[in-house]
Amino acid sequence: MEDGTALALRVWRPEGPPRAVLLVLHGFGDHGGNSLIEGAPLLNAGGVLVYAYDQRGFGYSRHRGIWPGVETLVADARAAARLIAARHPGLPLFMLGESMGGAITAIAGTQALPVQGYILSAPAVLGRSILPAIATLLLDGMVAAMPALAMPAIAGGRAASDNRAALLRFGRDPLTIHEARLDLVAGVLDSMDAAVAALPHCCLAPSLILTGGRDEVIPGRFARRVLRGLPHRAEQRILHYPDGWHLLLRDSVRQRVAADILAWMDNPAAPLAAEAAAADWLR
Repeated sequence: MEDGTALALRVWRPEGPPRAVLLVLHGFGDHGGNSLIEGAPLLNAGGVLVYAYDQRGFGYSRHRGIWPGVETLVADARAAARLIAARHPGLPLFMLGESMGGAITAIAGTQALPVQGYILSAPAVLGRSILPAIATLLLDGMVAAMPALAMPAIAGGRAASDNRAALLRFGRDPLTIHEARLDLVAGVLDSMDAAVAALPHCCLAPSLILTGGRDEVIPGRFARRVLRGLPHRAEQRILHYPDGWHLLLRDSVRQRVAADILAWMDNPAAPLAAEAAAADWLR
């Protein structure tokens, strides 16, 4: 990165010459090596070269479990996009962010980058607005007094996917964050608040927002509230998978999701059945 920090980078290569490049930002508690195990081969089959790095505070990065700040994560995403684009001149570059990674991608996309399109997969758009005011005050007070106090990094017992093997792998991975410091939790809320503010201005390239009807981590009633308020722009499309969960490229619907991503990368105006489902869902 620009300050000299090295971040772990994984790559999944198609068999033949790539026709496009995808840079992926993982979600909370996860890391780049785990997030694309199911999805990357599907995208590789469509000729896409896939990169994923460990965001600061996660995976193999130094100071794992410590929140680096929204601005730092966004700066890293923009730097990574520029580096990957420079590595592959002549190939279109796309960015995909999952959950918390979707929040960071949305913010990063408000600045001009060498990116042809942005994909926000179940972007984290809850933030502090859904919490009682007393809860946010209590959290901020605890962060100020005891930032290193840890709590279980679970989503209130909610399931993130219908892919049991992926959930077991996530739970057993030693790089997964199983207990989150309070400052990490507060930082993720900050990133979601910043993403909600950024979404009306995201992105400076065509964008695709993916949602799952069975998402228990970012429940539909909250996601709908945010997405309904977005200004209508032809270059920003929303797709909905009624039987999809939160980890759409790991869920049982992943083949449909990957096929839609590939079709959209070929043609941002391509007709996609999941867009009609999104219109019904938003209503």
